[in-house]
Amino acid sequence: MVNNKLPMSRQAFEKLTAELDHLKKVERPLIIAEIAAARAQGDLSENAEYHAAKEKQGMLEDKISELEDKIVTERTQREQLEARLRLIETRFAGAGAPTE
Repeated sequence: MVNNKLPMSRQAFEKLTAELDHLKKVERPLIIAEIAAARAQGDLSENAEYHAAKEKQGMLEDKISELEDKIVTERTQREQLEARLRLIETRFAGAGAPTE
């Protein structure tokens, strides 16, 4: 299957990885603390703070997963593109074409 999607810019890729890093290192611990504080209040079945924090955690984990998928896809596309370019360079060099 050929993916004709162009790779994202380096700036966009760095922004994506920075966002992922922030979600994992800052947001995730905050939500874990919220869940722990809500859990400490007692009965979880009627604890709105606990349920809200768990929902927030689920949305955060979905976003983290989405960003990780985008990053892996982008890295794979870049690696494939680089491999194709190396192949082209090798073919042209082998054919006696001038290389710069």
